[in-house]
Amino acid sequence: MELRVIGCHGGETPKHRTSAFILDERLAIDAGSLTSGLEVEGQLKLEGCLVSHAHLDHIRDLATLADNRCQMGAPPLIVAGTRETIRILRQHFFNNELWPDFATIPTPDNPTIRYLELSPENPAPLAGCNVRAIMVSHTIESAAFVIETPGGAIAYSGDTGPTDRLWQVLDEQPNLRALLMEVSFPNREQRLATVSGHHTPQTLRADLKKLRRPQDLPTLLYHIKPVFQAEVERECAALEGVSLEVMKIGDQFLL
Repeated sequence: MELRVIGCHGGETPKHRTSAFILDERLAIDAGSLTSGLEVEGQLKLEGCLVSHAHLDHIRDLATLADNRCQMGAPPLIVAGTRETIRILRQHFFNNELWPDFATIPTPDNPTIRYLELSPENPAPLAGCNVRAIMVSHTIESAAFVIETPGGAIAYSGDTGPTDRLWQVLDEQPNLRALLMEVSFPNREQRLATVSGHHTPQTLRADLKKLRRPQDLPTLLYHIKPVFQAEVERECAALEGVSLEVMKIGDQFLL
């Protein structure tokens, strides 16, 4: 498996992009920066996009991705998420008010995007993978994903604070190569992290310790808020008994 980091931050500046990752050039995981960080050729290769939840920093570039693909006559992009996430996308995003409804453009029979509703913990085929949504704990409905390929599996936490079911699922997952895991705020901002449904390094370590062997799972960190980047990285570097790496824009991993 090849994982490309298009965006990996919890905010945006000229040096920071919001969450967007690509697996094997075919499957996008969240869409915060899919067009701002990816050339048109790469956009056209995508077959599907997993959407963890409907907050803007994870869906924003679906708008311009759909626009570009429509103009280029690309096959329909499968946009996959849980029922509530798909509802919000239909009602509040691709609603012919905020943005055109590309689920009916250019025609309802040949749209630019098609929705795939994921039932939690039930696998579904997407872009050559089997994907499962695992519900996590955020301020709106949010899902982690377990993505299985012929070469192994990876997991993606989505936006979450402390949660439980995800760790049970990951402990049971064979051939798990890596976990993409959110952490957003420094420990001194614990109150803000809690009310916004995110992790600090101290809650991250406590959650990872719910795994049987957290030290054996490569854990790739994303979603750090730009203004706290250096502080969160220092605090994560001090954590023991876990295997952490902070992702950067442009990183590529062979898993």
